[in-house]
Amino acid sequence: MKRFSTTTSAVPSGLVGKAFEEVSASFERFCLAAGLETVSAMLEKDAEEVCGPRHARGEGRRGYRWSRTRGKIGFHGGKVELERPRVRDFDGQELPLPSWERASEEDWLGRWAMNLMLINVSTRKFRRAVRLPDGDVPAPRGAGVSKSATSRRFVALSAARMKEWIASDLGHLDIMVVQIDGIHIAEDIVLVAAIGIDSEGTKHPLGLIEGATEHSAVVQALIDNLIERGLDPAVPRLFIIDGSKALSKAIRRSFGRHTPIQRCQIHKARNIMERLPKPLHASVRRVLRQAWELDDADKAEKLIRNLAQRLERDAPGVSASILEGLDEILTVTRLGLPAELRRSLACTNIIENVMGTVRRVCRNVKRWQSTSMALRWTAAAMNEASKGFRKLKAHKQLPILRAALIGHHEKTSNNGVLANEVKAA
Repeated sequence: MKRFSTTTSAVPSGLVGKAFEEVSASFERFCLAAGLETVSAMLEKDAEEVCGPRHARGEGRRGYRWSRTRGKIGFHGGKVELERPRVRDFDGQELPLPSWERASEEDWLGRWAMNLMLINVSTRKFRRAVRLPDGDVPAPRGAGVSKSATSRRFVALSAARMKEWIASDLGHLDIMVVQIDGIHIAEDIVLVAAIGIDSEGTKHPLGLIEGATEHSAVVQALIDNLIERGLDPAVPRLFIIDGSKALSKAIRRSFGRHTPIQRCQIHKARNIMERLPKPLHASVRRVLRQAWELDDADKAEKLIRNLAQRLERDAPGVSASILEGLDEILTVTRLGLPAELRRSLACTNIIENVMGTVRRVCRNVKRWQSTSMALRWTAAAMNEASKGFRKLKAHKQLPILRAALIGHHEKTSNNGVLANEVKAA
């Protein structure tokens, strides 16, 4: 962001004195008048540097004054008019004034619009949010505070920022954990997002893509985008998903069939509870909690299989559901991670919290006009959520995860080599 300032020597005291007369009406009017007069003084100084003092005929002149015009600059989320001099060179070409360029090029209005819309100020209420209804700074037609002007600025800035984010380089990030999940924006619009955790425990929004469902082709497109941007598929990583088979299929296709994938234990327990009679909830929840907390993966698996066997008579469908995906439910346990790190990485809470921010930011949207609109809003909300990211609770134990991932990768690679040798023999 470019910044510019002016010193007291650049602002004639008479201008400030004249503006100070406005303070008797309101301090807001004083700020506006003083600001505009200061900018006017800076513009006059720019013109004088090019043309010399008025009515002077110096040899160092590079141009001449050419009347005056009125333009608009940003103020309080809208625009205010300001008269400025025009300057041309001796060939008749317009010369830019540096102070005017700096005052008008910064997209303050777009940033005002995006900031207020991300905190749930609707476009209809934008005028009231930036200009007091009974204040002394007017908002006439063309002031840029209407709902349509606000919407245009938000669309332009959110589209530019999303394009920059989606194309950003990931090669410099040491991503160890990737969480992938989908969010239903509308009946026929599903977005799939990815959040990464680096070796320091810092969380990063990685990518976003649209689709009709969480189909493997949609997830594959997201993964391909991450790889193109620098996410090395040869580096061992842990992937955390909500249980979708499409996610597992796409991950293993790109990162190897032995890639560690952890299914969200919270989602798994919730799905089981929703299909059980209420009298069984307490006992089943207690067994699942015991299994999640065990340090021995074989004992935990045996405990879950015994639970499924007990439920086979009362709820045979639920019994099969418990065993489905059992190998991915206990991945963090099989990696030998400490209990605190397991609790942090055994669920998709991180990306679920981000999706909560997306729902809060998007609650003022009454009708999704297109998929690109949903992408813009969701990308803006994800980057808004990233401002409040904290480090992973167990980030000091991440070196243990790295060692476990490397050990798992070497073990599975050696097994594959041995299997090929036996097959060849």
